[in-house]
Amino acid sequence: MGMMRGVSAIFVMFLFVIAVNGRGLGPSISKPDPADGVATARWLASQNTWGVLSTISIELKGAPFGNVVSFSDGLPDKGLGVPYFYMSTLDPTPRNALKDERASFAVSEVPIGSCGKADPENPTCSKLTLTGKLKLVSRNTKEAESAASALFSKHPEMKDWPKDHEFEIYRLDIEDIFLIDWFGGRKPITLAQYLHPRMDQLASVV
Repeated sequence: MGMMRGVSAIFVMFLFVIAVNGRGLGPSISKPDPADGVATARWLASQNTWGVLSTISIELKGAPFGNVVSFSDGLPDKGLGVPYFYMSTLDPTPRNALKDERASFAVSEVPIGSCGKADPENPTCSKLTLTGKLKLVSRNTKEAESAASALFSKHPEMKDWPKDHEFEIYRLDIEDIFLIDWFGGRKPITLAQYLHPRMDQLASVV
């Protein structure tokens, strides 16, 4: 009897570890059907909180410069697909964007925790790159207010970042969507499909 209780305890602990590591069956990490590229792309943008933002470097004479940044595309589980960033010109990325707006932003399924043991480059582990123009959001606007709520809801410490660093909100105006979520190469997704998905696709995002 004691042995059975020990085995049961180990099994419960095993399930707990799986849940903590984000590999359970909770809705927040339930991956959309790989056949639905739009739902997968919006899910990646909604569930991730950081990625790599690449700009055209001023200091490196036009070479691409990738930078790990925090972002939000909306309130938790209510993403709109458009990434917002909170950055200071003490960092090279916004300085680059103010000179040349061209940028791309890449996120992976790996941080969400649903790739299992698959390598990040494995096609079954989804990856999304959004390319477009990185724009400074005007202060004291409804967009700035909603973007700040979206950012601070996912990154609470941002509210306490130094005021003298003059952080500003930036938005990526998307022009191209590159998604790999299964074998067979890039999934064809138009900007209109990405920004205005069907209701059933949105249901797969949360």
